[in-house]
Amino acid sequence: MAKAPTNKGSGTKVTRITAGDKAPRTKPAVAKPAKQAKANKERTEAPEPSTSKNPLKAMGTYFKGAWAELRQVRWPDRKSTWAMTLALLAFTAFFVVVILFLDFLFSELFKLILGSN
Repeated sequence: MAKAPTNKGSGTKVTRITAGDKAPRTKPAVAKPAKQAKANKERTEAPEPSTSKNPLKAMGTYFKGAWAELRQVRWPDRKSTWAMTLALLAFTAFFVVVILFLDFLFSELFKLILGSN
């Protein structure tokens, strides 16, 4: 972004920001040395799951994780829930009318083309 300073009447300084390709360039990413990359890879890999794991324990772990995720959800309040519900019903009603109109229009068009009453 290039800044073009301009002065207005009463001694107030106004700085206008203009868009352009003169933005500072970022440095390209430098590859990590092989030893450091290998060490990071070893740290981030998850341990292999054991095949003899107790299924009840696995199920308990699953539900604990699911409960933790549900606690992080930001649930809407009652007012926004009703607003979204009414919007959904309005859009549904609108498209029902559009589809019924198109169905009637095409059925009359086909009757006209086929010559049946």
